[in-house]
Amino acid sequence: MELIPAPRAVEGTTGTAVPLGPGTTLWAGPGTERAERWLRATLGQALGLPLRPGTPDDPDAVRLLLDDTPGPEAYRLAAVAGRGVEIRGGGPAGVFWGSQTLRQLLGPDAFRRAPVRPDAALSIPPQVIEDAPRFRWRGLLLDVARHFMPKDGVLRYLDLMAAHKLNVLHLHLTDDQGWRIEIKRYPKLTEIASWRTRTKFGHRASPLWDGKPHGGYYTQDDIREIVAYAAERHISVVPEIDVPGHSQAAIAAYPELGNADVIDTTALSVWDTWGISSNVLAPTDTTLRFYEGVLEEVLELFPADAAAFSEFVHIGGDECRKEQWTESVTAKTRIADLGLTGEEELQSWFIGHFDAWLAARGRRLIGWDEILEGGLAPGAAVSSWRGYAGGVAAARAGHDVVMCPEQYVYLDHRQAPGEDEPVPIGFVRTLEDVYRFEPVPDGLTETEAGHVLGTQANVWTEVLEDAARVDYQTFPRLAAFAEVAWSPLPAPAERDYADFERRMTAHYRRLDALGVAYRPPTGPRPWQRRPGVLGRPIEGLPPNR
Repeated sequence: MELIPAPRAVEGTTGTAVPLGPGTTLWAGPGTERAERWLRATLGQALGLPLRPGTPDDPDAVRLLLDDTPGPEAYRLAAVAGRGVEIRGGGPAGVFWGSQTLRQLLGPDAFRRAPVRPDAALSIPPQVIEDAPRFRWRGLLLDVARHFMPKDGVLRYLDLMAAHKLNVLHLHLTDDQGWRIEIKRYPKLTEIASWRTRTKFGHRASPLWDGKPHGGYYTQDDIREIVAYAAERHISVVPEIDVPGHSQAAIAAYPELGNADVIDTTALSVWDTWGISSNVLAPTDTTLRFYEGVLEEVLELFPADAAAFSEFVHIGGDECRKEQWTESVTAKTRIADLGLTGEEELQSWFIGHFDAWLAARGRRLIGWDEILEGGLAPGAAVSSWRGYAGGVAAARAGHDVVMCPEQYVYLDHRQAPGEDEPVPIGFVRTLEDVYRFEPVPDGLTETEAGHVLGTQANVWTEVLEDAARVDYQTFPRLAAFAEVAWSPLPAPAERDYADFERRMTAHYRRLDALGVAYRPPTGPRPWQRRPGVLGRPIEGLPPNR
């Protein structure tokens, strides 16, 4: 059995293999239409299977049906000779994840877009698979702000996520280096803030520059398409509009958003290097009204009923430098008027404003763990990125948490020591390291651990200049992460990594068929290296906190 992520239970049965061929029909019960459309399109393209509509009594049918006995994402796949294949899900999502398992059972050719062996005999060994995810939130962050990923690339990553049973795409849409979403009320966000004149190549200390202008953005129809495409695959898209830091691109387009009593904000441009910009939003009513206008359009583009977790809106809240606020008369006046103790509480007030604004509209705020400072409303959730501590504090305070500690699941970090790794960033996080990542830290009570919604791998793109670099950093580690998020694995030290490596041998062939430019187990291919491009490697083991 070479499935990834590993299912909960597999039982072989007696009898001959179950064939799939031109005569195989597809019957879909009520509520399974999305899985039906996906199967017919995907397997039809890849294997030349027409999968004509059939009846539940066809002996060679693939049958899809709902059974509310298990959880909504659970499924049972039964392949029995003379009875075909039955995928029974606890909900529509469960049927879809069972369909992904069926695809893996059909071999790597099932991951292609056209049949390469049209006359090959297809069959599945007789078996029953019972499966359900460990975590509800199984996420991937794509940073499309630092380096823009065109719409087709995002759709491709949604397909890659579905193939690994991941169900939340966190789309990092705004930052100092670019604004990537059309807001009709504020056209300069795409006219000015969506592109920069040049780009630092490598770490911010690198002397190298790419002199080409870089930019791009998603139209509102692009966003609608992405959200609909994701929902068809039972994936939620959580947008991130970063405030009050990481906002230089927006200030470059609308200088009134910045601290104009401290610097000449009209002289700012979209940032062309990496790091943490000191140009942050001014704590003014003008800024609040501006971002309320942005979020009104964002809420329309990302409806709360699109999929599970689609009620969330991420507002960043991380790495907000306070130097300009310290010098700003406007900021000092706001602090005094509100009776705050200083700039840290001013940031908490800023986040709290949008927490209440979103809650009044039936939505939930989620932000990086800095938003804990100063307190949060009960419905707000936290992305714990600076290690485990923020997540532990949030869970103990009764807030829902998504665990994504940078030392473990930031996939822009290097995959091995040595000079061949392209633009080496951060700690070494091997495939095995990711496989042994545990999202729920020790020391939480059962109630506190219940606040851990799940986990997320983050792909930041400061040093990932194109799709091939994103693939290289993301894969194969995303496969290990997917198993951590889905499968009921034992404690990290007890996990059978040798078995995972064995199953990855088959999975690499699936990734090859999908055209993924992953890092081979033996190290980067010559064209995947970036000799002479400065990174920022950190030696030793990451802190366990």
